[in-house]
Amino acid sequence: MALLREEDRQYLENLFKENLKDKVKIILFSDKAAGSKLVVPGRVECPYCQQTREILEELVSLSDKLELEIHDFLTDEIIAKKYNVDKIPAILFEKNNNVLGVRYFGIPSGYEFSSLIEDILDISRGETQLSPTTKAFLATVNKPVHIQVFVTPTCPYCPRAVRLAHQFAMENPLITADMIEAIEFPHLAEKYNVTGVPKTIINEKVEIEGAVPENIFLEYFKSALKD
Repeated sequence: MALLREEDRQYLENLFKENLKDKVKIILFSDKAAGSKLVVPGRVECPYCQQTREILEELVSLSDKLELEIHDFLTDEIIAKKYNVDKIPAILFEKNNNVLGVRYFGIPSGYEFSSLIEDILDISRGETQLSPTTKAFLATVNKPVHIQVFVTPTCPYCPRAVRLAHQFAMENPLITADMIEAIEFPHLAEKYNVTGVPKTIINEKVEIEGAVPENIFLEYFKSALKD
């Protein structure tokens, strides 16, 4: 059963046709047994894995410049560790044989579906909408940076925070930016004391409450780089 309405499919198909430039591979780490009524010992329970897979399958069917690669989180454990994937569903992106630091943990539904579409467009075109000042600074980053953005599907302000973090990651391979769906991963939401979304954590020490403008986000980012 299709998840997208026909008018949405047509809109996205036209959007991809007009805007996709280079091929993008979407990599999904999931539970291939998702949706099955069988109980498989050792399986990680993933209630949104099947729906996440269906969303991505519909998207890649709309353009020959999109490809979907699916890995089982347990049987492909070595690959999961290689990409530092420790929870599912997980969505990564590959372009020109390079896996980017743009990642989704949890289903990209609700408002976050727009983040997914815009990320795909940016990755394919090889450009972001960040200011020249931000791009210039990000080019100087020479050590790993980890950004985590906690969201929920019903939060209208969350995509702004996710998109900023993901665009930072697109500008420098040393930057990894994760969207984390707080409801699906309550242990992480509790660990980082997420009482409202969006909430962003940079390098485990700098916290940002709410969605902030690019220039303010950059200042928080800079402070996280200080020893």
